[in-house]
Parts: sequence; structure tokens; C-alpha cells
Amino acid sequence: MLNLKGEHIYLRALEPKDLDFLYELENDTSIWEISGTTTPYSKQVLQLYLDNAHRDIYDVKQLRLCICTNTDEVIGLVDLFDFDPKNNRAGIGIVILTPDDRDKGSGSESVRVLMDYAFSTLSLRQLYANVVEDNLASIHLFEKLGFEKVGVKKDWIFSNGSYKNEVLFQKIAT
Repeated sequence: MLNLKGEHIYLRALEPKDLDFLYELENDTSIWEISGTTTPYSKQVLQLYLDNAHRDIYDVKQLRLCICTNTDEVIGLVDLFDFDPKNNRAGIGIVILTPDDRDKGSGSESVRVLMDYAFSTLSLRQLYANVVEDNLASIHLFEKLGFEKVGVKKDWIFSNGSYKNEVLFQKIAT
């Protein structure tokens, strides 16, 4: 049986009831740098996204899951993206919406649960993560979970009038 549950969180598919959460998250300009967003999203566009969120990862090459606390509160999202079944790899990303929910272990637990799913159920060989160099919390998270820094993309992200490097992390299944 597939288990997407950790000790303090569980991961679940997006539901229609997640529209308001998704709207708040996608329109939070403080996280646009990590998501690559440049313009606000309307509820109508997000509703269309939710209407198609059930599509298979093999079809859309992405899997986005809600991070939920054991009290059923949605606190963030975790993604597999650029899913490449031929080469058995995917990117992995995470965002926890409010600062109050960060630095409590939910992020690492969520990524660990998704890693287990990716390596065991999807039979992936490797995962990678792209992290802006000044996102020390994410760098710590991926290093703690055994991701190896394999490269730096120079001047990769343009944000607030200047360029930032992006660090590439990789985790090979053992």
C-alpha cells in the first residue's frame, strides 16, 4: 500500500477545496523568486489548474502534492517536476507558505516522504533540486537529506535588480 505519510505530516493530491490556499500561495510575491512566477494568478486560472491536477505524472511530467499537518491543515506544496521516465529522474521542489510553519521539520519530512515515493514507486534513479544560493534553509534541507551539491549556475536568477547564482543538488538512489 502506498504511504505518503510521515510522523507529523502527510502528502495528498490537490483537491477543489485547495483553491483559496493555492491562490494565496501563488500570489505571494515573496516566493516568486523560487517559483519563477512573474505575474499574479487569477482564481479562474487556478481553478482550471485544479480541474486538471488529477492527470497522470506520465502524461503531464509533474506531480504536485499538498503538505498537510496531522490536523489536516494545508501548509505547503511539494513537487516532482521535469519527470523523465526514460532517464529515471525528476526535479523536486518544496514551498511552505507561512514563516510560522517553517523550521519545524515539516519540510524535510515532506521531501523525505516524496523521495521514498519517487525512488520506490516511480523507480527513479535520481532527483535534483535547484536552490538560489542565498536560500540557506533550503540548502540545509537538501544537504541534510543527502543531496550533493554538483554545480552552480552563475547569474541564473534575476531578482530585485541583480543576478543570483543557483545551486544544483542531486541525489542518486542507493
